[in-house]
Amino acid sequence: MAVTRETLLQIGRIYAEQAALDLPRGREIVAPWPDADIVPVDSHWRIPELHGDERNVARWTRIKTEALVLGVKKSVATRLNGRSADFIAPSASNGCAMACAYCYVPRRKGYSNPVTVFANIEQIHRHLARHIAAQGPKTEPNQCDPDSWVYDIGENGDCSVDAMISDNVRDLCDLFRMSPSAKASFATKFVNPDLLDWDPAGRSRIRFSLMPHETARVTDLRTSPIAERIRAVNDFVEAGWEVHVNFSPVILTPTWLRDWADLFDQIDDVLTDRAKAQLACEVIFLTHNQALHEVNLGWHPKAEELLWTPAIQEPKRSQNGAENVRYRHPLKSDSVAALTTLIRRKLPYCRVRYAF
Repeated sequence: MAVTRETLLQIGRIYAEQAALDLPRGREIVAPWPDADIVPVDSHWRIPELHGDERNVARWTRIKTEALVLGVKKSVATRLNGRSADFIAPSASNGCAMACAYCYVPRRKGYSNPVTVFANIEQIHRHLARHIAAQGPKTEPNQCDPDSWVYDIGENGDCSVDAMISDNVRDLCDLFRMSPSAKASFATKFVNPDLLDWDPAGRSRIRFSLMPHETARVTDLRTSPIAERIRAVNDFVEAGWEVHVNFSPVILTPTWLRDWADLFDQIDDVLTDRAKAQLACEVIFLTHNQALHEVNLGWHPKAEELLWTPAIQEPKRSQNGAENVRYRHPLKSDSVAALTTLIRRKLPYCRVRYAF
C-alpha cells in the first residue's frame, strides 16, 4: 500500500487545549476533520489514554492514524547544536504519524506518539526572526554550512508529514527564504510532493534519511520506500531546495556493508549531475534503548532481531542523560571508518558532514 496522507492520517479524535483552539492556526488545523471528536485537555503532555499507558502498545499505529493533539508551545527558545545544525529551533510540533522502530521520541513521550501540532506559530515565527537577526552574517564556515546559520526546525517530528496537517512548516520555510544569513533544515522519511511548489530559493535544506532497502522494510514502517526517497532528491533540487541525505541509522546486520554498497550504487545511478554537485551526508550509527526495546517487543518484535544485539552492544549515556546502548568499541569505530571509506569510493562527490 502506498504511503499517503489518507493512509497516515484518518483523524477521528483531536485532543485540544482551549488556548490552541482560540488561535487562528488552531481553527485552521481542526477544520479539515469536521467529523472528528474534539476532546478537551488541560495539557498536550498529559493525556493518560495516549501517554504512558502500556496497554496502548498493541494499538500503536492505529493511535498514530486516528489521533491528533493540538496545543500551545509554552517554552519558545532556540538552543545551540553544532552537529547537524548550528541551532535547534523551537519545535512547531512533536510526535509522528510514521512508526520507525528505532525512533527516540517515544522514549520521552510515552507508548503512543501521535502528532502534536502547536497553534502559536506566530510566536515561534517572531522568536526565530529575532534570533536570526541577532546572529548577523556567518563569518566562519563549519560542518553545518559554509555560509549560513542552519536552524533545525524538525527535531521532534517529520516536517514533510506535518506539512499535510498545517501551514506551520511552510510559514517557517517562508521566513528562511527571506533570511539571507540563515537556512532551515529538517530530516524526513516521507516524500510530500506538495513541498515542490514552495519555492524555498535554496534557503531550506531537506535531508532524506536513507538505509538499505531490506533493513528499511523491517524498521521503517509507514514511511515512503527508499527508492522513492532517492528519486525525490532530483525533484527537490530542481524545485529550489538544498537536498542532503542522512545515512541513518546504520544497523549492523550480517550483510550490512554489502547492503550499503548496493544502496550507494543505486544513489549514483539515479541522481542527476545537479543533485550530485550539491550533495552532502550525515552518518549516524544506531543508538538503542532498553525501554524502547521492551515497547517494540509488544508490537513489532521482528524489528528487535535487528536492533537489539547485546553481543555487539554496550551501554552509553547520551548528551541528554538517557541510558542507551550503542555498538561496542572498537567495532563501532572500525565500522564508521569502513562506511565512510565506502562513501568516498562509491559517492566521491558526497561530502560527509559528520559520522558517528
